[in-house]
Amino acid sequence: QVQLVESGGGLVQPGGSLRLSCTASGGISSISVMGWYRQAPGKERELVANFTADGSINYADSVKGRFTVSRDNAKNMVFLQMNSLKPEDTARYVCNAVIRRVLSYRYFELWGQGTLVTVSS
Repeated sequence: QVQLVESGGGLVQPGGSLRLSCTASGGISSISVMGWYRQAPGKERELVANFTADGSINYADSVKGRFTVSRDNAKNMVFLQMNSLKPEDTARYVCNAVIRRVLSYRYFELWGQGTLVTVSS
């Protein structure tokens, strides 16, 4: 079963840092898009940062200069380094990927369960 599993969330004070990790597993042949979304209570899900199919990187304007997305292709992992965290960064951070399984030509989109990040003093 193909799945995305996130880790690294928690409670942090304003100005602090956290590093999120996401691992894709389960007979994966390739990953074309991989990154992070977030959803705060009462708000819609929004893109935080991701790697696109052509290898470029997107960042939400609200996190530029503070967050850095990186990936380890060999381990099917994506990371989100979050610095200078603000209370408005509080949300559930969800890993997203577009994946092709072994012995398949079809790509499909997959979502993780998410990890909660709370920024509060």
